[in-house]
Amino acid sequence: MYRPEIKVLDCTIRDGGLMNDWHFDTAMVKAVFTGLAQAGIDYVELGYRADKKQFSKDDFGPWRFCDEEDLREVAFECDTKVSVMADVGRTDFDDIIPAGQSIVKLYRVATYVKDIEKAIELGNHCKSQGYEVAVNIMAISHALEPDLDAALDHLAATDFDMVYLVDSFGYLQPRQVEYMAHKYLAKVPGKQIGIHTHNNQQLGFANTVEAAMKGITCLDGSIYGIGRAAGNCPLELIIGFLENPKFDLRPVLDLIERYFIPLKQELRWGYEMPYVITGLLNKHPRAAMAFLNGAHGDSFRAFYDELTNIQDV
Repeated sequence: MYRPEIKVLDCTIRDGGLMNDWHFDTAMVKAVFTGLAQAGIDYVELGYRADKKQFSKDDFGPWRFCDEEDLREVAFECDTKVSVMADVGRTDFDDIIPAGQSIVKLYRVATYVKDIEKAIELGNHCKSQGYEVAVNIMAISHALEPDLDAALDHLAATDFDMVYLVDSFGYLQPRQVEYMAHKYLAKVPGKQIGIHTHNNQQLGFANTVEAAMKGITCLDGSIYGIGRAAGNCPLELIIGFLENPKFDLRPVLDLIERYFIPLKQELRWGYEMPYVITGLLNKHPRAAMAFLNGAHGDSFRAFYDELTNIQDV
């Protein structure tokens, strides 16, 4: 499977922060970046660049905002590039300083198909400031195909570097990923295509492998699969699969043992029946997270019936 053109992006802190409002200890985040740089990972996404007029620092940790001074405390200039995510409608353009003044190299613009024009506006601003730009089309399992086709056509006309297909709800199966991979590659020629998977049906790795086999060259993963709800494709599995000698698994194993096995007991991402149910039903995982916090009763069957509106007769 050795293909040197494939890039790997780690989203441990950014996606994992959805489980604890980005209250990760600075020393841990620094250790994560250092370890991933030693492992040869291409990009490390350290969080969001969120608008402080919409989100309070009293409620969220520093990786919700990724201020330059915070990023420079944990990251350093090296072959591993720093990435941050910018949500459409939740980002202040003025916070995106010229690339020459920042340690950030890649901005990933997160959008739904309905907001693709706003995403392009934000992406153009990032590009004008000198950054690499990716657009992540979220929740494609909910997108109508004509709308997705139109969004990809718009993105094909930009000078952005990457376009990502995102299985936000962990709903897709490999056959659907194959179809989407062919679509993205055909509709957006000349750009790198990426995939970001969630693991509700334990298919995050399988879907990532399927995408790579069909020509997608940007693969997302996270350490020990940490991420919102069921989590993401485990980074350590991607490294093993790619068989690229530039990647070194050993620093990732150290991070898992030191930080992420204990953290999993606290944050409880991964295989849980409520996450399975929302994945099977193509639903947002917020309902499953609420179930685990005591909402929606305590019965898996009742939770399933609530989401499907099934009534016993």
